Amino acid sequence: MKKLILLLLTAIFIMSCEKVIDVGLNTGEPRLVVEASINWYEDTDGSQQKIRLSTTTDYFASQVPPVTDAAVTITNSTGQVFTFTQSNTPGTYECTNFIPVVNENYTLTILYEGEVYSATDRLLNTPLVNRVEQKDDAGFLGNETEVKFFFNDFANETNHYFLRIDDPYKVIPEYGVLEDRFFQNNEMFGLYYSEDLVPGDTLKFTLNGTTQNYYNYMNVLLTQTGTNSMGPFSTPTSTVRGNVVNQTNFDNFALGYFRMSKTSVEEYIIQ
Repeated sequence: MKKLILLLLTAIFIMSCEKVIDVGLNTGEPRLVVEASINWYEDTDGSQQKIRLSTTTDYFASQVPPVTDAAVTITNSTGQVFTFTQSNTPGTYECTNFIPVVNENYTLTILYEGEVYSATDRLLNTPLVNRVEQKDDAGFLGNETEVKFFFNDFANETNHYFLRIDDPYKVIPEYGVLEDRFFQNNEMFGLYYSEDLVPGDTLKFTLNGTTQNYYNYMNVLLTQTGTNSMGPFSTPTSTVRGNVVNQTNFDNFALGYFRMSKTSVEEYIIQ
């Protein structure tokens, strides 16, 4: 009985010591966030493209504020302008007549709240996956499935690649970057392994050729999050700036990146 009374008194003492502490976080002025990845998928004409615009918000905010009142265009080196129009989805701007050309330079221009943002990138080619290999006893304990997606590096040039893996058991895709510094003119591969995969599951591998600047940008971003999966609670330890420049007010820079490339997709069914 004495022990029970002692436990009750201890529990009451602990509960009486609880105190709610509000953590005050500084909230900066909202910045424009640009998600402008122009992907020219194989077996399409690349005319359908989307760009997403939003702003930064409070850390504990439940929603990302979309930008719905911007003017968005992309211009090629000959001066041809492709207009992106706000769609039914707030913050999403669509173009239905875009003309992608490999090795062509394009300039993104965004007019938002009286300021002009711009970025330039070159649409790069991307190799196709030529074969896939599966290993069933991978990992330290031999209980993981390993899948390699092989592709041939473009000859006699320096190449950088952006990789994405969609796993049926993960809400967030896995991302990675790869350079051909030690594999130039040779066969390269994207590697993925998991202990959850079983026969019949489908992995989707997406490959994009990128510029060295985008490779550096993503390499820093993935390193700062501490993982290539870029989980939902991972945040960079410092601001990672992309290639979008505010031409009106340099200090009011945007976040995000304008990237273009042909896109290769390979779906593989686990054996």
